[in-house]
Amino acid sequence: MPPKKNAAGKSKGGNEGEKGDSNKKGGAAVKVRHILCEKQSKVLEAMDKLKAGQKFNEVAATYSEDKARSGGDLGWMTRGSMVGPFQEAAFALPISSIGTPVYTDPPVKTKFGYHIIMVEGKK
Repeated sequence: MPPKKNAAGKSKGGNEGEKGDSNKKGGAAVKVRHILCEKQSKVLEAMDKLKAGQKFNEVAATYSEDKARSGGDLGWMTRGSMVGPFQEAAFALPISSIGTPVYTDPPVKTKFGYHIIMVEGKK
């Protein structure tokens, strides 16, 4: 069993498949942005804009259909506060920036619709 250097201050419920590598896999929280669209056709249109080089926050302001329309910023989200598929994708993504985002491709489907997710920070 690997040494539990980060386990002392963390909750004990977070060791499902990430035993000593919590720093690499995202730890306990992510600073996340997303673009949420109810229809797949709209989210794919947003994806095309990102692939064409448009900034993530600009695409989110134009296409996202939720309260985080202002650039898609959801702020810091903790493990357990997000729906399953969204959380899995968010913690699997590397840290990137709105100018050169690394995002979910294809979009992630949840009960809320289709999400394009990017992560700006982890802790």
